[in-house]
Amino acid sequence: MRRLCSTVLGMEAVILLLAIVPAKVLGHISGGTAALVGGGLALLAILLAGVVGRPRMGWALYAGSVLQFLVIASGVMIPAMYVLGVIFAALWFTGIWLARKVESAQRLREQESARQGAPTPAP
Repeated sequence: MRRLCSTVLGMEAVILLLAIVPAKVLGHISGGTAALVGGGLALLAILLAGVVGRPRMGWALYAGSVLQFLVIASGVMIPAMYVLGVIFAALWFTGIWLARKVESAQRLREQESARQGAPTPAP
């Protein structure tokens, strides 16, 4: 889960930083506001990418989910962020779903191996 979710957040941070200039040029907002919102969200994405999936950091999944909604809301500044935010939210929630599915399958394999007395195969 860690690798997949970190990758989504990392790429999202890049997109948020790249959206600052068009938000200023195409939107009707100041450069400072665009930099503050885009830079702040990008910084949050980078920080979350560093902690998501680590032991005792379950809160990072919830924070990442909130970040997805904030990115969608940043479409107020530049409408393209509505679309990009929905795409990244879909990637985020699909990543969580797939990671939980894989982890569940691994647990079932480990339990089956333990019942049979065989060593657990490496993933």
